[in-house]
Amino acid sequence: MITVNPDGKIMVRRCLVTLRPFRLFVLGIGFFTLCFLMTSLGGQFSARRLGDSPFTIRTEVMGGPESRGVLRKMSDLLELMVKRMDTLARLENSSELRRAGGDAHFAADRLAPGAGLMERIQAIAQNVSDIAVKVDQILRHSLLLHSKVSESRRDQCEAPSDPKFPDCSGKVEWMRARWTSDPCYAFFGVDGTECSFLIYLSEVEWFCPPLPWRNQTAARVAPKPLPKVQAVFRSNLSHLLELMGSGKESLIFMKKRTKRLTAQWALAAQRLTRKLGDMRRDQKQILVHIGFLTEESGDVFSPRVLKGGPLGEMVQWADILAALYVLGHGLRVTVSLKELQSNLGVPPGRGSCPLTMPLPFDLIYTDYHGLQQMKQHMGLSFKKYRCRIRVIDTFGTEPAYNHEEYATLHGYRTNWGYWNLNPKQFMTMFPHTPDNSFMGFVSEELNETEKQLIKGSKASNMAVVYGKEASIWKLQGKEKFLGILSKYMEVHGTVYYESQRPPEVPAFVKNHGLLPQPEFQQLLRKAKLFIGFGFPYEGPAPLEAIANGCVFLQSRFSPPHSSLNHEFFRGKPTSREVFSQHPYAENFIGKPHVWTVDYNNSEEFEAAIKAIMRTQVDPYLPYEYTCEGMLERIHAYIQHQDFCAAPGPSLPGAHAPQSPFILAPNATHLEWARNASVAPGAWPPAHSLRAWLAAPGRACTDACLDHGLVCEPAFFPFLNGRDAFLKLQVPCDSTESEMNHLYPAFAQPGQECYLQKEPLLFSCAGSSTKYHRLCPCRDFRKGQVALCQGCL
Repeated sequence: MITVNPDGKIMVRRCLVTLRPFRLFVLGIGFFTLCFLMTSLGGQFSARRLGDSPFTIRTEVMGGPESRGVLRKMSDLLELMVKRMDTLARLENSSELRRAGGDAHFAADRLAPGAGLMERIQAIAQNVSDIAVKVDQILRHSLLLHSKVSESRRDQCEAPSDPKFPDCSGKVEWMRARWTSDPCYAFFGVDGTECSFLIYLSEVEWFCPPLPWRNQTAARVAPKPLPKVQAVFRSNLSHLLELMGSGKESLIFMKKRTKRLTAQWALAAQRLTRKLGDMRRDQKQILVHIGFLTEESGDVFSPRVLKGGPLGEMVQWADILAALYVLGHGLRVTVSLKELQSNLGVPPGRGSCPLTMPLPFDLIYTDYHGLQQMKQHMGLSFKKYRCRIRVIDTFGTEPAYNHEEYATLHGYRTNWGYWNLNPKQFMTMFPHTPDNSFMGFVSEELNETEKQLIKGSKASNMAVVYGKEASIWKLQGKEKFLGILSKYMEVHGTVYYESQRPPEVPAFVKNHGLLPQPEFQQLLRKAKLFIGFGFPYEGPAPLEAIANGCVFLQSRFSPPHSSLNHEFFRGKPTSREVFSQHPYAENFIGKPHVWTVDYNNSEEFEAAIKAIMRTQVDPYLPYEYTCEGMLERIHAYIQHQDFCAAPGPSLPGAHAPQSPFILAPNATHLEWARNASVAPGAWPPAHSLRAWLAAPGRACTDACLDHGLVCEPAFFPFLNGRDAFLKLQVPCDSTESEMNHLYPAFAQPGQECYLQKEPLLFSCAGSSTKYHRLCPCRDFRKGQVALCQGCL
């Protein structure tokens, strides 16, 4: 229990009676002034922080005369307040004494507190006066020291003339004029002085040489690399589901897919473990930033997940995350710009400065939206670390569109290209062009029991239409071929609708509405035919249908669709011509699983329907679209692709003293000589190289396919010399080197040989009737076109 002294109560009561409102007001002003004074002094002294450079006096301290003036004014104000309060106290006390009528004891009690208070205020005023004198002395000493230090450092804080740092003086000039344009410069200690410019440009950026009087050991100590940990296959994906986050319909869809395929990923990991044996795999730290799902990019996909919108990108991203996690690598997943900045160590500001720390990730998987966001916020670090980036690019980016200068000069500039990356850093959904890396996705794989059940439950007269959005059904002329189909088969649709049947869907179509993935799979397992209208291009659904025992029927495009004649492809960084809705299904699978016909030819269309009804097919899934196939492919990329290593010889004429090539016995192409040394670090291994001279107007992609091989752009540097043409018995009257995505090549009329001047422009794509292109080809693993026989 708390007890209170009765004398204390009387004292408090007397003080409250004595301190009239006016006195309280005056005391309040005094107290406020004192607090302001202390805060001001604290700010003056805290401006000289422990880590400041000895030659840097901050603006607060530089305002010394103003600070001294403020202190004097405060001291004078307090003295004036003391005098006025003293006068008021005497007047009031004398009047109260008269009113008291002789009660001297009571009057004395009331005078005592007021007198003590006056003494305290007078003491404070004297202390303030003393502090003002001392601060004045400190400021004078600081200004004198600053003058001496500045004089001694002036010659050391001028931009040095060093041929190794030609941009230094120009960067100092820029900093002088623009250092306040981004708060990140102040974050790194730039304060407007020449020395702070040079420190920043030599220690944060790298445009100026190190300053000799700086502590270089402290400035350039790099954190010790973490010890390498061996990657171990994972089969439990519960932690991955946590990493993927929540709150968006797109993420919910991706997590459901990953959870549904967990058993298949686990089985695939066991198979690949046996295949790789005791191969050591270092664990990589990987950041996955899905840029198109960020609010800053608009995130148009998430709201459409439940309305029949495209899911191909989300299918692929879910499978990429699962594959990286199952392979045993460390993973971070971001779907917001704030998370990206935090994980990268982006300094506060507008993105002009480098990262605050070395990049903690060995690899970054992102898309074009994320690529733009990283460039905007990483400053110069983007150029330093972009070799670690892998761009998930649905339709591919050809070298002519990727090289900024070349694309600008030759009309290949689009909204999506010009990043000057190694073209292999772009990873596609299907193997469109060997210039990029084929990433892919997975389809659910059936066991033998499930396959037999499907074969026994197929309805020979049931067709499902490919297209969940009503807009896909607006195709002109669809009534004609759908009418023919309906004569032979029962037509089903899975078109999204809110309240009633979409008007674009004919009445004879049995529409199930938008189905969850498991229910959609069950529908495909009953159907005989999966039919496309020509759009969307190259989605995952046809592979899922074929894997569930359906025949896929699609339209042939004549002329082929491309950026020259079709709005969908306009602006995309590729000149590829698409001859059907799903070129991979047509070229890599084909009949009896895939039929490609002219929908405008009623007789051809009807004949195809009749033939399909008589055809028996088993469920089929290409190995590269199984969980094991995707794990194998991504493992090989992570293990062997290194775009940060210094490039090997690729300039014109740079080749070994003794040619590694020999002419094949049939004199049609070049092969890697058996006794030639294998190029160190080359991947794919150079011994798988085969080189042909293509016919005029043929791209290297087509020329290699003609021989049952695939074009391999990594081999172009070996062919980029006069020796390769001589070995092929090509007469070169002259040899020139230029930037051209069709080189190396031979021009027939002038007997001229052309070599490539820019390594980023080596390209399997592209052709011209003027040139015979010199094409490097390689073999590939069965069912795994991305990898050669010895690539694993």
